[in-house]
Amino acid sequence: MAPGIPAALERPHFIGIGGAGMSGIAKILAQRGAKVAGSDARESATAEALRALGATVHIGHAAGHLADDASCVVVSSAIRPDNPELVRAAELSLPVVHRSDALASLMDGLRAIAVAGTHGKTTTTSMLAVALSGLGLDPSYAIGGDLQGPGTNAVHGEGDIFVAEADESDRSFHAYAPQVAIVLNAELDHHANYASMEEIHESFETFVGKILPGGTLVVSADQAGAVELTRRVRDRDSLTVVSYGEAEDADVRVHGITPHGLTSEVAVVLGGEHLVFTVSVPGRHYALNAVAALAAGVALGIPARDLAAALGTYTGVKRRLQLKGEAAGVQVIDSYAHHPTEMTADLEAMRGAAAGSRLLVVFQPHLFSRTQELGAEMGRALALADACAVLDIYPAREDPLPGVTSALIIDAAKAAGADVTAVHDKARVPAVVAGMAKPGDLVLTMGAGDVTDLGPQILDHLSN
Repeated sequence: MAPGIPAALERPHFIGIGGAGMSGIAKILAQRGAKVAGSDARESATAEALRALGATVHIGHAAGHLADDASCVVVSSAIRPDNPELVRAAELSLPVVHRSDALASLMDGLRAIAVAGTHGKTTTTSMLAVALSGLGLDPSYAIGGDLQGPGTNAVHGEGDIFVAEADESDRSFHAYAPQVAIVLNAELDHHANYASMEEIHESFETFVGKILPGGTLVVSADQAGAVELTRRVRDRDSLTVVSYGEAEDADVRVHGITPHGLTSEVAVVLGGEHLVFTVSVPGRHYALNAVAALAAGVALGIPARDLAAALGTYTGVKRRLQLKGEAAGVQVIDSYAHHPTEMTADLEAMRGAAAGSRLLVVFQPHLFSRTQELGAEMGRALALADACAVLDIYPAREDPLPGVTSALIIDAAKAAGADVTAVHDKARVPAVVAGMAKPGDLVLTMGAGDVTDLGPQILDHLSN
């Protein structure tokens, strides 16, 4: 039986309750019986889902939304100090709980798997949630995206396993104490919080140090940042390190990844046992994520062959190479990729799936700081497409930086030989793409902002 509700979270108020991370915690608390309330900037399907669980969700931010009997206020790093509800919380002397601490308290007493890495966290966490559920283990889980099957990002299960996405962006993953941790990769990103790769390494070292005594670190044997992390922590007492990947010295060795359209067949050797299983999403990177999930589940004592078969039932997460539909012979797919490594991986996967057809990309850069540091690499990644349209930068939580625009990406893309067009008016994109696309083409909307809204609109234009 899963633990109950921590006392401080009996009547929580979430500022920004509709966010991917915040909404998951709110859902689990509501399912456990807490009196959940919160606010968000706009109406959404997430807000409606929370209301269906009994939560009170206000639209807009105002001091009056915070109930006098609230037990605490839950915030993420994106909430600014002058938020009126946060100011009101100080006036009421209410405890302010960071999202990560709230999630950590929900894991207490359970066998936790925390999934970390610069890329691939949501997919790998989702694979584990689906596979463990399919095996009847009824796990709890909190994910940064909605599963296409259950259609939700979080569930309170009655089993003793909790699977959680561990976010490194603001170092909040230091709050967790898992039995098993996965580190998929470690690259320089989140430039507002990390000044160097050494800071990234130190942060991941701290995360690994939180693994419970006798626990396991599952870590990539292929990616340079993960290999460096392994070097730094391999000799720690009471920690088992299990590497996975295509490297010859990997503990869980991947012997082959064979693409079959939008699926892949993966062959691995784990503990001397040869396994071949199917991953029902395209791309080498997703196949490797599945192997990481396999190794983590085995570390909890789940039979490898059973888990491998269950992983084949995973069909994807919204915005992770999600097929939005097909019209006029053109498939429209949505990708959350916004870092050059993610972009390259998804573009290569789609290039393989295109099988000779054209790949058209609509890319929306995410954050001024990321564009400033990685814009040239983003442009080079876009050269993998046959043609691409680049939108203005989606600012999210950031204020503009002088001289930082999507032109940094466009210039680099052109220098790499890309056929690229700047589109400053997002409303024009569906007509532009519909005018370019031909039967058999794949259209990929890509980015972490509201570019995802364009998929249905592009399909409408293609239909007409």
